[in-house]
Amino acid sequence: MTTVLIAGAGPVGLSAASVLAEAGIAATVLEAEARLPENLRASTFQPPTLDLLARFGATQKLIERGRIARTVQYRDRAGWVAELDFGALAGDTQHPFRVQCEQYKLNQVLAARLPDVRYSSAVTDVAQDGQSVTVTLDGGEKLRADWLIAADGGKSRVREAIGVRLEGFTWPERFLVASTPFDFAEVMPGLADVSYFADPDQWYFLLRVRDVWRAMFPTRAEESEAEILSDASIERRLQRVHAKSGRYEIAHRTLYSVHQRVAETYRKGRVFLAGDAAHLNNPLGGMGMNGGIHDAFNIAGKLAAVIQGEKSMDELDRYEPQRRPVALEYVNRITIANKRHLEMRDAQEHRRWQEELAGAMSDRNAMREYMLRISMIASLRKYECA
Repeated sequence: MTTVLIAGAGPVGLSAASVLAEAGIAATVLEAEARLPENLRASTFQPPTLDLLARFGATQKLIERGRIARTVQYRDRAGWVAELDFGALAGDTQHPFRVQCEQYKLNQVLAARLPDVRYSSAVTDVAQDGQSVTVTLDGGEKLRADWLIAADGGKSRVREAIGVRLEGFTWPERFLVASTPFDFAEVMPGLADVSYFADPDQWYFLLRVRDVWRAMFPTRAEESEAEILSDASIERRLQRVHAKSGRYEIAHRTLYSVHQRVAETYRKGRVFLAGDAAHLNNPLGGMGMNGGIHDAFNIAGKLAAVIQGEKSMDELDRYEPQRRPVALEYVNRITIANKRHLEMRDAQEHRRWQEELAGAMSDRNAMREYMLRISMIASLRKYECA
C-alpha cells in the first residue's frame, strides 16, 4: 500500500512528493489532467522558497529558465518611484532575490525526479477511518493509503469531499493578465523587473519573465469575460501603460477571479490541505504559490518524521497552527494592503504610503525589515515554533 497519496501535480503537490521521496517514503501523485499543464499562472519564487527548493537542484534550474529580480519598484503616474533591494536580505537567505519563472517549469523539474505521478487520475471522493484513507478516482478506481495531502487547487474536490469550508470573500473585480514581448524597460527608464503602478483610475503591475512582460490589470465588475479578453480591451489597457505606435503583440491572456479565503481547518483526520486547496489570495505580492510550497515542505516533512518514527503523531498537530495563521494574519493582510495602496484615491493616505517606503529606502535596517515581510521570510520565522 502506498504510504501517502497526493492529489494534484502542481508546485505544491510535487514539492510535497519530493520531500517524501527524499526521505524514501512511497508517495503517489494523482493529477486530473492527462499531462502536466503548461499554463502561465504564478511566476514569482520568493527567497525562502528558493532556499527550500535548492535541496532538489530546482532553484538553479529556475534561475536558468527564468529571470532574477533583485529589486521591486512602486511608481505612480506623477513620476514617483520607490525602489527596494532584496540585497538587504543577504544575511537572511541564500537567495537575496526573487526569480521570475512560470510555475509549470518548476513542475517539469520536480515531476522528472519522481517515480510515481499518475495522470488522468482526478480524485472525486474520499473516505477514511482511524488507520487509512481511501480515494475514489474518476472512473471508479479506489486507492488506499495511510495519509492524503490535498494539493488539488482552489476548487479542491478533496476539500469538498471532507466537508471543509473555504471562508472569506471574493473581490467583485477580476484581474486580467496579458503577456507581450514588447520591452517596457526600453521606454520606461530604470524600470525594474517587478514594478507596481499606483493609479486610482486603473492601477497595473508589470512583471518580467524570461521572454515576455506580464501586465496585470483590475477589471470592472460589469465587464463580460468576452469583452475583457478581447483584443480591443487588452490593447486599450496596454496603451494606458505606454502609448506606442502600432498594436501590441499579445502572447497570452488570462482572466482570474480574485479571492481572499482560508479553509476553516487544514486537517481532517488523515487528510491535510495545502496550497490553494487551503488558502486563496489576490496575486499582488507573489505569495500564493510560495505559501503553498511552504505548506508542502512543512506537512511532508512532518509526515516523513512520523512515518520514520522520529516524531510522535502529535507532530502532525503542529501543521495547522504553523501554517493557517500565515494565511489569515500575514498573506491576506499584505495582499489586501497591496491592492489598497495601488488603488487608493485619498491623497493624504497615498503620501503616508510614500513616506513609509521612503523610510524603508533611507535606512538599511528599515529596508531589511520591510523586505523580510514582503519576501515571506518573516512569516516563516514567526510561526515555525508554534
